[in-house]
Amino acid sequence: MSIEQRRIVRTEIPGPRSQELHARRQREVPPGFGITLPVFVERAGGGIVVDVDGNHLVDLGCGIAVTSVGASEPRVVDRVREQAGRFTHTCFMVTEYDGYVEVAAKLNRLTPGDHEKRTALFTTGAEAVENAVKISRAYTGRPAVVVFDHAYHGRTSLTMAMTAKQMPYKHSFGPFSPEIYRVPTADPFRGTGTETERFMDVLRTQIGVDRIACVVAEPIAGEGGFVVPAPGFLRQVSEFCRENGIVFVADEVQTGLARTGDMFAVEHEGIVPDLICTAKALGGGLPLSAVTGRAEIMDSVHVGGLGGTYAGNPVACAAALGAIEAIEEQNLAARAAEIGERVLPRLRELAGTVPAVGDVRGRGAMLALEFVEPGGKTPSPATATAVARYCHERGVLVLTCGTYSNVIRLLPPLVIDFALLDDAVDVLVEAVRKVAG
Repeated sequence: MSIEQRRIVRTEIPGPRSQELHARRQREVPPGFGITLPVFVERAGGGIVVDVDGNHLVDLGCGIAVTSVGASEPRVVDRVREQAGRFTHTCFMVTEYDGYVEVAAKLNRLTPGDHEKRTALFTTGAEAVENAVKISRAYTGRPAVVVFDHAYHGRTSLTMAMTAKQMPYKHSFGPFSPEIYRVPTADPFRGTGTETERFMDVLRTQIGVDRIACVVAEPIAGEGGFVVPAPGFLRQVSEFCRENGIVFVADEVQTGLARTGDMFAVEHEGIVPDLICTAKALGGGLPLSAVTGRAEIMDSVHVGGLGGTYAGNPVACAAALGAIEAIEEQNLAARAAEIGERVLPRLRELAGTVPAVGDVRGRGAMLALEFVEPGGKTPSPATATAVARYCHERGVLVLTCGTYSNVIRLLPPLVIDFALLDDAVDVLVEAVRKVAG
């Protein structure tokens, strides 16, 4: 069904029907599931989410970078419909199906490097990261895992330990998995410029390089605030790993599959990771994740050591094939770069005129505004919350994030109509000037 690609606000947001349904949700669902905007969705497509009150919201969140090809991309819908009509599940470890192998082959081709690769499919981003750690430990025979400040890797026991932010992700859930070590990242806004030396020193003197299985890094910190490391930092990290027999794992769960203007964010610095984790945009809206990497590393795990009942579900694989086809045929990596070129100058203009905007950053269609108390770098989460609320009330869905909860992040669908995008950014600019100016 075609959805008019125009922002339409028919009621207050959330509207009366959404409020009614949200009240029911509160009776049936535990409060541990937070909510960005309590509206109930009726349908979605392109850059628009239509709620049950008939409001057309501009989607600058993409289900947290999932629906990069749009929420109802025809290639995804058609493949899902066809596959669901044939069979919905068998478990790849019980009986095989070609969709799994096709997705693996495409990721082996698309990911950086011309070395021989293997791909293992799973369900969630956290599951992919956890399996990357398992594979690294099996290959190296070492226990330690190194992660960075601002990192977010998931909500399982191991990935919570790897995640930096305490509230809400780790609070009251410990104790956590051992042998996880955190080092500073080269944050251009808050860093000191000595992070590379600090990284090498910690690994050599506090952990011991001969104990480290892997270093896991997001090319751009996602939930941690869209922090883009200083140029050259991750390349030096990856080279240090190679020199010391450490597996370098790129967590591209949020950045991967065209989001940043390249197919993978590590390509901006010419980095070829040993293992790369993907999810979110991979499944075109269905839950699917993957670990892709060097054949000798992936093959080091014993038979039966990898898997999961739903890992590489056939319907999700069908969706992924449709999503990858859409990304390649429409050259959505280039479209993401165009989105960045269109939006970044407007955000930078805000940074130059509104003292509460401490930093503007990002790549491609992964952009952010960090809010601070004017005159310094003290985080201002209240400002980010107020800006988001202003946008939501006017039909623009934006997300907050950041270690200090003071960042507005933009993750529009890569297929968004530019007139719609401009309108949404108009609202965001107005929000910043009125709330923070």
